[in-house]
Amino acid sequence: MASEEASLRALESLMTEFFHNCTTNERKREIEELLNNFAQQIGAWRFCLYFLSSTRNDYVMMYSLTVFENLINKMWLGVPSQDKMEIRSCLPKLLLAHHKTLPYFIRNKLCKVIVDIGRQDWPMFYHDFFTNILQLIQSPVTTPLGLIMLKTTSEELACPREDLSVARKEELRKLLLDQVQTVLGLLTGILESIWDKHSATAATPPPSPTSGESGDLLSSLLQSPSAAKLLNQPIPILDTESECICSLALECLAHLFSWIPLSTSITPSLLTTIFHFARFGCDTRVRKMSSVNGSSQNSVLGQERGRLGVLAMSCINELMSKNCVPMEFEEYLLRMFQQTFYLLQKITKENNAHTVKSRLEELDESYIEKFTDFLRLFVSVHLRRIESYSQFPVVEFLALLFKYTFHQPTHEGYFSCLDIWTLFLDYLTSKIKSRLADKEAVLNRYEDALVLLLTEVLNRIQFRYNQAQLEELDDETLDDDVRSRVEQGQLQVQILTLALQQTEWQRYLRQSLEVVAKVMELLPTHAFSTLFPVLQDNLEVYLGLQQFVVTSGTGHRLNITAENDCRRLHCSLRDLSSLLQAVGRLAEYFIGDVFAARFNDALTVVERLVKVTLYGSQIKLYNIETAVPSVLKPDLIDVHAQSLAALQAYAHWLAQFYSEVHRQNPEQFISLVSTTLEAITPLISSKVQEKLLLSACHLLVSLATTVRPVFLISIPAVQKVFNRITDTSAQQLPDKAQVLVCRALSNVLLLPWPNLPESEQQWAVRSTNHASLISALTREYRQLKSNAILPQRKVQLEDTKVIIHQTLSVLEDIVESISGESTKSRQICYQSLQESVQVSLALFPAFIHQSDVTDEMLSFFLTLFQGLRVQMGVPFTEQIIQTFLNMFTREQLAESILHEGSTGCRVVEKFLKILQVVVQEPGQVFKPFLPSVISLCMEQVYPIIAERSSPDVKAELFELLFRVLHHNWRYFFKSSVLASVQRGVAEEQMENEAQFSAIMQAFGQSFLQPDIHLFKQNLFYLETLNTKQKLYHKKIFRTTMLFQFVNVLLQVLVHKSHDLLQEEIGIATYNMASVDFDGFYSAFLPEFLASCDGVDSNQKNVLGRNFKMDRDLPSFTQNVHRLVNDLRYYRLCNDSLPPGTVKL
Repeated sequence: MASEEASLRALESLMTEFFHNCTTNERKREIEELLNNFAQQIGAWRFCLYFLSSTRNDYVMMYSLTVFENLINKMWLGVPSQDKMEIRSCLPKLLLAHHKTLPYFIRNKLCKVIVDIGRQDWPMFYHDFFTNILQLIQSPVTTPLGLIMLKTTSEELACPREDLSVARKEELRKLLLDQVQTVLGLLTGILESIWDKHSATAATPPPSPTSGESGDLLSSLLQSPSAAKLLNQPIPILDTESECICSLALECLAHLFSWIPLSTSITPSLLTTIFHFARFGCDTRVRKMSSVNGSSQNSVLGQERGRLGVLAMSCINELMSKNCVPMEFEEYLLRMFQQTFYLLQKITKENNAHTVKSRLEELDESYIEKFTDFLRLFVSVHLRRIESYSQFPVVEFLALLFKYTFHQPTHEGYFSCLDIWTLFLDYLTSKIKSRLADKEAVLNRYEDALVLLLTEVLNRIQFRYNQAQLEELDDETLDDDVRSRVEQGQLQVQILTLALQQTEWQRYLRQSLEVVAKVMELLPTHAFSTLFPVLQDNLEVYLGLQQFVVTSGTGHRLNITAENDCRRLHCSLRDLSSLLQAVGRLAEYFIGDVFAARFNDALTVVERLVKVTLYGSQIKLYNIETAVPSVLKPDLIDVHAQSLAALQAYAHWLAQFYSEVHRQNPEQFISLVSTTLEAITPLISSKVQEKLLLSACHLLVSLATTVRPVFLISIPAVQKVFNRITDTSAQQLPDKAQVLVCRALSNVLLLPWPNLPESEQQWAVRSTNHASLISALTREYRQLKSNAILPQRKVQLEDTKVIIHQTLSVLEDIVESISGESTKSRQICYQSLQESVQVSLALFPAFIHQSDVTDEMLSFFLTLFQGLRVQMGVPFTEQIIQTFLNMFTREQLAESILHEGSTGCRVVEKFLKILQVVVQEPGQVFKPFLPSVISLCMEQVYPIIAERSSPDVKAELFELLFRVLHHNWRYFFKSSVLASVQRGVAEEQMENEAQFSAIMQAFGQSFLQPDIHLFKQNLFYLETLNTKQKLYHKKIFRTTMLFQFVNVLLQVLVHKSHDLLQEEIGIATYNMASVDFDGFYSAFLPEFLASCDGVDSNQKNVLGRNFKMDRDLPSFTQNVHRLVNDLRYYRLCNDSLPPGTVKL
């Protein structure tokens, strides 16, 4: 015993030293090694048992339990059965003796260790494991302990980790399911008895003055007065111990509900009991008492009782989240909804003492979150199921949801509720689309609710009604949540551009406008008549500002100086800006089939917008001096920019107006367009703020691209812009604006006019004009050709780079914008660009070592290849490709990829993208390049990147190889229809076999690398080649590669290196194996198992036997996952056996 005593003292001092803040890392490592070695000794557990019963040191207890945990989970197979029996008997005794005095984290860890034994040995060797837990729960002294054991059992046995075989996992789940009814009965009994015991002592409250009004809705919700009466009982006051037991019981239920199927074992009395406890969360009296009594103990008690409500709602939400509802459970669901809406009504009830908002503010934040989750689940998963019940009052529910939404105490809570309304509106829209016959009946039922919703959401975005809340929103910084998600790479690129530029205020506005737009889709007339008058009011204020503009010495000044007036103007301008965005968002509901029906409304809007934009540009509100420049100036600029953006949203409407109506009434259309251009032109200047300038440029682009009026070029305002852009002495616009204006001017000349035959398109004149526009834009660039060959000084080089950047960004954008247009447009475009393209090719070699310039040039060439390769013609295209192939030598590629960082890699990626376009081209034109493209890939690029862990260039390279195979299959497989008819079986001739094998080997190698994106992409490519070209069936693949690939995929599953792709890997394995099932089962599988290390021959036989010879996809993939799981499990068991163990 002395040795145990001495060991304990030594361990205590080691632990104290380890956690002392003066201990060095070096010493900590020594202690750690010592402790690990001790834990590995056979029989170390006996010492630990002594330590646990004899020490009060938390660190020592935790260490001892970790030794047990390691023993049970990793070495149990090799522990002698006598020792196992001793451990199974000692640990529960220890727990029973000390559970009241142990710190909670030690007690919980000890419970987990005992449950771990049960996971291995119950019921065969530990038959009383579960009955012990049930006994603990039933004995009042140990109920809390039993509940902790039950919850831990549910966590560890229902969804065990992978350190069990599949058969054992299935056995455990079945064993637990057999116990579910008993367990649920016990938990119901505990909760009911505590409730009843304390209800009897609860004081009866005085009758509520408002109880009458709630009765009607309640009885319609609950269908039975007795249920309503039951839920109106006062909430009992629980003692601390009862609180604790109820908390544990509800936690157990929440976890059980996460995995047990919905069935009748979840009884009505259990559901009613859970709802009783959910009322704890919405009982503000609890908080009141704690704040009145003031003692800290009372306030803790209040929080605890609030927590019971949160836990009960967690249970309800676990049940709600199950989409698969058996018929017999539907009635229970209906009852659950009725009871939850009783709670919702309780939360949103107004009385003299409380507004709804103050009541919600008093509730626990987590409770509100859970409740909102419930409402979301109800609308998204169950509304379609419940709406058909005549006894469920959906409209009354919407009224409650409305109150709940618009009294949320936090912005996040409000956003979450708006999401629920969006789900509801989507549901309604799809319901109407699928049942067009009774569309009117459905809409009439919900019309009032939708109009109320629309009005309130519009009020919420206006400072006029909601100033206090809106001023809390941040309109400066980008949303942190968005930024962190962007940094973690969780948002796709498309959303990224939207999200990155969002401040909290912009997010608020955007989500609100989405709701407005969805209501507009359902009720267009109502929505318009609600929104337009509000817009009108704010426009009056804005248009009335002219009378306050006075001329001062330095320019124009806004003569509004009183602080109150400035504040009111600020609010009105902010509201106008929001309402303009709302009007722009609704543009899509005036076009298409409804154009004629809603023409007058749209015309009213567009006329107002044209008037407003012209007014802003004429009195130059963006340059005006104001009393509060830091506030009012940005407001005025924003309103002007938003009016242009709103007008831009109506470009498609203008285009439809142009094609359908303008013949009868051209004056009206011409007037709208020319007035708009008068509003735009003064803004296209480097002196105008960028926000406003870009809005004007975008509107100009939309007029030129979407509307395309034939008279655009002859309008003086447009000619003014032409002169401004082609005048080299004028100050250059910022890059973005320059690119947009050039795109607009190019499109005016290049795009075919609508409603006119080919003969009236005036291509000759337009072609000449386009050539002179491009010539003016590229004058400096074309002059670079003569001195590109000479060495340049640093300053000169920087100037040259600026010219290259500015010119190529404009040209690239022009080509991109017409790449999908008619042949004639592309022809003219290429004729104008031809000289600049040749200059670019001549400059390319001179800048090959300047990767930033090469990057821009290759971007330009890539866009040319994508948009104008037919127009460039074969000889010149060949010349370009040949130039590139000559320039990108092995040395140059290595320099770019290895030494120039990300820009160098981008250059190579763009080059590979150009080759992707080339190898996809149908016909024989570019086929001669295939050998050199493949050799560039396989002999030059691939060796440089194959061994690098960085993903740079790989994705592009493999996409190019995929395109080579996919679009040039006959370069490798020459099978002809005639040959296959003669042979009866298509046994194709193979050509270029070495190149094909090298490409396949590269694909195989990529599956051995950690990059999951590349793995997913390449697996998809192989599967596509199999679907389209029967890759796996080809003789060369079948006989030399098939099972190598299957082997690699299985190894990847076993190593768990790409676990996110389990499903895709399983399907690909099936597709490969299905080519030759006989070979898979008779040869591959036995070989695969024979080569597996870490398992003995008996285990290999079991693995082989368990892999049934199924030939359908679901069974096969299930067999694969079983094989992988059990192989890992056997290895784990074998690793944990003590050395020299004899296995029979």
